[in-house]
Amino acid sequence: MKKKKTYIHVNQHVIRANKKHGANAPVITIKQGSKNTYCHEVEIKGPSRMIYGGNDKPILSCGARVVIETESDIEVIK
Repeated sequence: MKKKKTYIHVNQHVIRANKKHGANAPVITIKQGSKNTYCHEVEIKGPSRMIYGGNDKPILSCGARVVIETESDIEVIK
């Protein structure tokens, strides 16, 4: 059975909000199916690829245009 793809991206809106408010909210989003996990660091335990979707349309429904795509196991560090 083939594993589902995991998509990892950096949320630029959270980076801006952190800077504006002096906060430290997690900026990395890990999307696995309909589940989202937010963190500061993630380790990919195998092959992956980084994809830029270009200017035509976002890769993910959240608007992300650059993602890391993997079917490998991941470990959320913090």
